[in-house]
Amino acid sequence: MGLVFLLAAVLWGVGTALGAPRAQRLFLVGLLFVAVLGLHLVLPDGHPLRMATGESPALWLLLGGFAAVAMVYGQLVRALRRRAQATEIGMPEQKTGAFMGDELDRYARHIVLRELGGPGQKRLKAARVLVIGAGGLGSPALQYLAAAGVGTIGVIDDDVVENANLQRQIIHSHGNIGMPKVFSAQAAMEAQNPHVVVRPYHRRLEADMAADLFDDYDLVLDGTDNFDTRYLANRTAVAQGKPLISGALSQWEGQVSVFDPGQGAPCYQCVFPEAPAPGLAPSCAEAGVIGPLPGVVGAMMAVEAIKVITGAGAALRGEMLIYDALYGETRKIRLKKRADCPVCGG
Repeated sequence: MGLVFLLAAVLWGVGTALGAPRAQRLFLVGLLFVAVLGLHLVLPDGHPLRMATGESPALWLLLGGFAAVAMVYGQLVRALRRRAQATEIGMPEQKTGAFMGDELDRYARHIVLRELGGPGQKRLKAARVLVIGAGGLGSPALQYLAAAGVGTIGVIDDDVVENANLQRQIIHSHGNIGMPKVFSAQAAMEAQNPHVVVRPYHRRLEADMAADLFDDYDLVLDGTDNFDTRYLANRTAVAQGKPLISGALSQWEGQVSVFDPGQGAPCYQCVFPEAPAPGLAPSCAEAGVIGPLPGVVGAMMAVEAIKVITGAGAALRGEMLIYDALYGETRKIRLKKRADCPVCGG
């Protein structure tokens, strides 16, 4: 029997050295066990191979039975541990599809976080997030949502990639100039993480289709640069009771907040009752913007999305985080609901 155990150890060690998954290594050891057992059942008593591998098949049957019991027990313990973790963080265990292939290794740094763990990563896998805009803010937000394992990500934008975008919109590349941004972003996200589903919508968000589009998603990120779209997204999200994560940029300064009246927070129009007069809020093309700033604020939006989906920490509901890149300062201001807000008031 010692020879068989030695062969099993060699198979396991070689598999580990080659980076083979644990399931494949177990499969190889199982094949060795079946081969040895087959020899004992086929060869006559006293055969040299039987004598060298334990002489009697009874020993191997007994050993196989113990191994099977141990594997079933291990699976049961892991299932109970996952259920206990879900209970500890006060969230119901969600029944989603099992992680596939290399996903456990891919998300290992999330799973070891106490605030996320396996249950949090499962919620990310089951989540459906819509991102409005695949430009400066949408680029990093989309990349980090895909990398984090958000299961379904929608992106809506009617623009195409231009050379002037590439200074800050890092999801796009020089070779994609002229391509619709949603398809350029889709290609980058799927190349980064083949386990996510990306839904591109090459069109502008309009009132006649916003409600139907939002209805397919749990959470919306607004990375647009015009107030008409911002107010439309806010009205639709409030009507459907869905959180809206909004970011904005200007030159060296960015801001991010979570507008969620369903959780007692104000909506976007509570804070910005009216669009500013023309010229008071110039676009990035008019006023300029430092290249890495959209990456900072867009990444913050992705972090807030992960917190809202998983329940980790405290999302920026009723607060706005302002980042001043020129002087390396951040500050938070409190936001309040307005009783006379035409969208969420009353």
